[in-house]
Amino acid sequence: MTENYIYKFSSIIFLMLLCACKDQKNTSIQSNPDPLPPNIVFFIADDWSYPHAGVYGDEIVRTPTFDFLAKEGALFNNAFCASPSCSPSRASILTSRYPHQLESAGNLWSVFPEKFSNWVSILESSGYHTGKSRKGWGPGDYESGGYTHNPAGKDYPNFRTFLDSKDQGQPFFYWFGSKDPHRDYETNTGIKTGMDPASVVVPAFLPDTPCVRNDMLDYYFEVERFDRECGNIISILRTRGLLENTILVMTSDNGMPFPRAKANLYDYGTRMPLAIYWTTHIESNLKINDFVNFIDLGPTFLEAAGISVPDEFEGKSLIKLLSNSKMNDSNERNQVFLERERHANVRKGNLSYPSRAIRTSEYLYIRNFEHERWPAGDSMVHQSVGQYGDVDNSISKFLILANKDDPEGQQLYKLAFDKRPPEELYILANDPYNMNNVAADKKYERLKDSLHTELTNWMNTTGDLRATEPKSTNWDEVLYTPNYQRQNFDLDDEIKNYSMLLNTGSAFEKSGCYRPNAE
Repeated sequence: MTENYIYKFSSIIFLMLLCACKDQKNTSIQSNPDPLPPNIVFFIADDWSYPHAGVYGDEIVRTPTFDFLAKEGALFNNAFCASPSCSPSRASILTSRYPHQLESAGNLWSVFPEKFSNWVSILESSGYHTGKSRKGWGPGDYESGGYTHNPAGKDYPNFRTFLDSKDQGQPFFYWFGSKDPHRDYETNTGIKTGMDPASVVVPAFLPDTPCVRNDMLDYYFEVERFDRECGNIISILRTRGLLENTILVMTSDNGMPFPRAKANLYDYGTRMPLAIYWTTHIESNLKINDFVNFIDLGPTFLEAAGISVPDEFEGKSLIKLLSNSKMNDSNERNQVFLERERHANVRKGNLSYPSRAIRTSEYLYIRNFEHERWPAGDSMVHQSVGQYGDVDNSISKFLILANKDDPEGQQLYKLAFDKRPPEELYILANDPYNMNNVAADKKYERLKDSLHTELTNWMNTTGDLRATEPKSTNWDEVLYTPNYQRQNFDLDDEIKNYSMLLNTGSAFEKSGCYRPNAE
């Protein structure tokens, strides 16, 4: 029995079990509301981008759990993380505040101050049993910020142990933080499951080569593993009779670990998969196109639990969107604001790469405040991750670097690693991969000025230091805790040592990974 067959068989069984609860589901929040506060389970992946799920139309990656939640609940088409970097994104989720409002927590690998209200702590103080497994907030130092345990909750080895430790009848919040699909990947895990590299839709900002397609399949493999583990947790909920009064949320913290995705304010860095399920409260197959920032999740959970939302929370509850398909905030939820400061410590002098952006249904406008710096990091190692360290090391990265002087490779190199202008503007209808910057085009000057004004107003309203001090060194001076991967990688060795498998139908054959312009 092949791995692919086993996977498909287990997925079918899983869906049969979950769909058994469909008949119990009511399509209106207004009928027979639950007398008890809802349980909440939050599934968060590590580096998973929209639109890589079956329900979004991806024909390769198999995500039966996510697809089930979307079809029996709500699927969001315009959900965004506040920052395309693990620590600030997760801090914003937990505090319902923008990264620039969180002091050191606006950076990767820094300190999370306890003084900012955290909705997990609020749930716990209101009687909820709270806890997490695997990756919560991080990476970084929460103890120096005043926490005695991870801000996402006390650690439990697994969901069963967490449930067994709660009091009878006590509502609970559980954070499942997978480390998938974060790199490093075990090469060829994807193709071994039967996925077809020929069917991969390679984003246009990556080279379309066999090795990059193989890299995408390994990313898909880890997305699928995250999906399966979430399905196992849901099966436990159903077995224990807890599913009916549990809110399930499944999403990611930031975009996929490829060049011009993670750590960038483009869509593949910030646009996230998001599905929310709550039987008797959300219509089946509800599609939500309103713009959502993940700072909105905390107020949603607190309102669902009947707990007052702190005034300092910047997010807005999604309950109205979820409770009635005819009731929405479209006039208000028509844009999101995005930002980044220092991701890895990859520039001499510990320098950040500060950017702010506004994303609407039609446009993406970005301001780069230190445009003379390298957006992906210095070309030689500074403190972490090797050359151009804001891009995770991978065969996709190595091939772009190796072909930067090739006529066909120059543009991809510039997009991923070259310096960027102070302003960027992308017309999304013509440019879904955010590659054609028209900010310098006089035809769009009025539009650019309008978006610049909206972005500036948001920065002023939310107390962003960059509004008054665009060249502030505040985030450059914030602690960065680790030292790792301090060696410069050998580009030729990295490419030569990448061994890809080719599925010939009857067997796998090894194939080297060569530069596209090599003989």
